[in-house]
Amino acid sequence: MRIPKIRFLMLFLVLGLLPSAIAQTAKPYPTAATPEAVDLGTLEAQSGATPIAITIALHLRDVNGAENLLKSLHTPGDPQYHQFLTADQFVARFAPSDADVANVVAGLAEYGLAAERTTATTLKVTGLPAQMENAFSVSLHSYEVPAYGSVPGYTYHAPLSPPTIPSGISASVAAVVGLDTRPSFSPANRTVPPTLKIASSVPQTTTPDEPGFWTVIDFADYYNVDPLYQRGLSGRGRTIGIVTLASFTPSDAFAYWSALGLKVDPNRLTIVNVDGGPGAPSDASGSIETALDVEQSGGIAPGASIIVYQAPNTYQAWVDAFAAAVDADSAETLSTSWLNWEWFANLENGPVTDPITGQTVGFTRAGHELLVRAAIQGQTFFAAAGDGGAYTVNWVLGCFGPYSSAQPSSCSQPLSVGYPADDTAMTAAGGTTLPGLQEYCLNAACTPPYYDINIKHERVWAWDYLIGLCKTLAYDPISCGIFPVGGGGGVSIMFREPFYQFGLPGVQRSQPGQIWEAGSAIAAELGSPGPPCCSYYALPAHYRGRNVPDISFNADPDTGYVIYYTSEPSGVFSVLTFYGGTSFVAPQLNGVSALLGEDLHSRLGLLNYPLYDLAQNGKAYGGRDAPLHAIKHGDNWFYHGSDGYNPAAGLGTLDVANFARVLRRQF
Repeated sequence: MRIPKIRFLMLFLVLGLLPSAIAQTAKPYPTAATPEAVDLGTLEAQSGATPIAITIALHLRDVNGAENLLKSLHTPGDPQYHQFLTADQFVARFAPSDADVANVVAGLAEYGLAAERTTATTLKVTGLPAQMENAFSVSLHSYEVPAYGSVPGYTYHAPLSPPTIPSGISASVAAVVGLDTRPSFSPANRTVPPTLKIASSVPQTTTPDEPGFWTVIDFADYYNVDPLYQRGLSGRGRTIGIVTLASFTPSDAFAYWSALGLKVDPNRLTIVNVDGGPGAPSDASGSIETALDVEQSGGIAPGASIIVYQAPNTYQAWVDAFAAAVDADSAETLSTSWLNWEWFANLENGPVTDPITGQTVGFTRAGHELLVRAAIQGQTFFAAAGDGGAYTVNWVLGCFGPYSSAQPSSCSQPLSVGYPADDTAMTAAGGTTLPGLQEYCLNAACTPPYYDINIKHERVWAWDYLIGLCKTLAYDPISCGIFPVGGGGGVSIMFREPFYQFGLPGVQRSQPGQIWEAGSAIAAELGSPGPPCCSYYALPAHYRGRNVPDISFNADPDTGYVIYYTSEPSGVFSVLTFYGGTSFVAPQLNGVSALLGEDLHSRLGLLNYPLYDLAQNGKAYGGRDAPLHAIKHGDNWFYHGSDGYNPAAGLGTLDVANFARVLRRQF
């Protein structure tokens, strides 16, 4: 890492300035190594006298009206174009009425539950386990996940069957979340597989640092952000929001910015602990994710303020964190890099049944209504599309197929995408691999000859380009650690194709023959507690679903980035190299959006509309001033690059300065 020594001295001086104020125990995020939970019996028997809290998300008063307004606000020539509402204006027009809220509160009180309004559309509901069971017709059990290695164990509670919402309030309720408190989301960052060792790389880029050692300086150079800096833009006067499920060490971010010579306000960070916060920073809970989110977004927009909304890793806290960020309306642009397979998100209870999948969609519906509100308020949201290529479910679970009825730990390989990137009111961040020569070690001493791989063009990120190397080293793609790693992309089976993708060449429908099937061990890990929910599921074929991603940047760890990070078990600070994942792309877009907002003296709203408008009108590609560059090469293990849109890299990569020029003409 080519950082001057004087900056390293400054770095270590910064490290002691901002100690964490969080003392709670953090829960690890789920991985393939997470042990199966042990049923401890009923929650009432374990802690029946201890109240628990859940969140009830309420429907907007006029959902269709809100969706129509979102479209009008983003359609050039419409009288309402860019006339974004304030938070108060939105609440007055679309939030549940006081009468509806009072009806829900009174209905819950009949079961002995206390409810208070926490945001315009959410209620915090508190009561004893027995009262919750009575109200929602469930049996709550307590579960323990044992510790393994250096990863601590933890407990959670969950119902044995899907809850039922009392009929007197069901019309107002979008979702009930919090009866299941297990950690559910995974971060979208990763480093190079341990089976492979890079000897050197010869980039085709002219950035200050070589791939694998990239910082925000290199990103800005390669994707043409520098002209905005030269015009004096830094994100000044803008606020970036990060929604995350793990805490971090703030001094890591300040050390990163300081080492790069970026001048930042020492008071630029505000931390909002939602639902008590996620606990102290820890490797197992995913703190590195939050660190890189803050470093990347804040480094690209060094003049911006940053609010970190950090919450426990549960569906309830996820809703509460998004609701808090949208209700406060303080951040003009926000990102998140946590995700789950969209169908797993669908397992949380809600009164709405999707007519295509036949599954309840309360949780995702509640999240969608929050994102619609955000866009109407002019807030811009980005989410990482994931690092599982076209097979998000296999990447999330660490179960790579094929399925065999004789193997309890096996599963199938259905094409799948992640939530919340699949939401139509979200901009989904995909990934690419940079061009250049990569040389890999073929022996333990890492001496020549090397195995050379020449990436001639920026391509869709998937590690299938490493298959030949793995074969030479006597590994198959799974044992080598490369399958199904790549930029997440495909077709949603939860969200229908949005207006801005209608008729666009390259947009696809879901593939036939996609079946999720899992052995008893995998089903128990996912479905317990509860009914047999996770062992077999036939995904709808030819479904006209939302395609992801929307836009991409470099995300391949082999051509990746530096992270400044303090590891929790040892307390040792390190400069980590060769990290990547779409986790980098989402906060990079977040920082870029802050620059664009400062340039325009305006909020941007849902960025998908101007992005897809360029493609729909033939103005996206071609010429030195093109705002987008198509990613024509590579694949994400199924979907391929192309001249225009594809469900592998989306619309391609962004030329930031050229896109800023386009936006200035529109605003």
